[in-house]
Amino acid sequence: MSDVTEGQGGAGNVRTLQSAIRRVRTAEAERSDVVVELRDAERARLEMLADELKGVFAEVPEDNDTFVFSIGAGTPARLWIDMTSFVVLGRDRRTYRFLKDTRLGRTVIIETANLDEVADCVTDYVAERIIERERAIEGDWVIRRAKREETARRQEEKGIPAPTAAPPAAARSTDRKALGWIAAAFLFGILIGVAVLLGYAWIRVPA
Repeated sequence: MSDVTEGQGGAGNVRTLQSAIRRVRTAEAERSDVVVELRDAERARLEMLADELKGVFAEVPEDNDTFVFSIGAGTPARLWIDMTSFVVLGRDRRTYRFLKDTRLGRTVIIETANLDEVADCVTDYVAERIIERERAIEGDWVIRRAKREETARRQEEKGIPAPTAAPPAAARSTDRKALGWIAAAFLFGILIGVAVLLGYAWIRVPA
């Protein structure tokens, strides 16, 4: 059978299953190398963008935990800006795509191969989010103040006296001292009364 196969395939063109497996494995290894190289290239470009934004990230207030600023380990690699927005590379591995997930779906904020353009866009996005957060905090404060004023107005209309401010620390200390002197004088009076009663009893009781 081997002789027949060799005769049909011609000299130097022997087809065997082992050689086919070797060819398939070699092709898969080459494809894997390409995938790894592309993945490394994607991460390298995102790291370049992260370096451009390093100064911006450092200026974000420490009490603002809205942003992530990290390159994820998944596939494809992503530079996360916050929990809903990230930068990823396009199919050509050169174009930056700044995307944001919203309730209406995924939105492309910018798509460009220019590193400076996408860095500027991300910077503006971060600034907008910081301003929005400050406005939200300010709005909450205004709402709380309006509720307090409304409650005080209603209490005034009903004749309920508004709560007075707590006395200062010096006044509270003076009040405590006055109460202490009153208590001491009261106890001293009791002791004098007891002494008088004991003396009177000692005099009146016959020896």
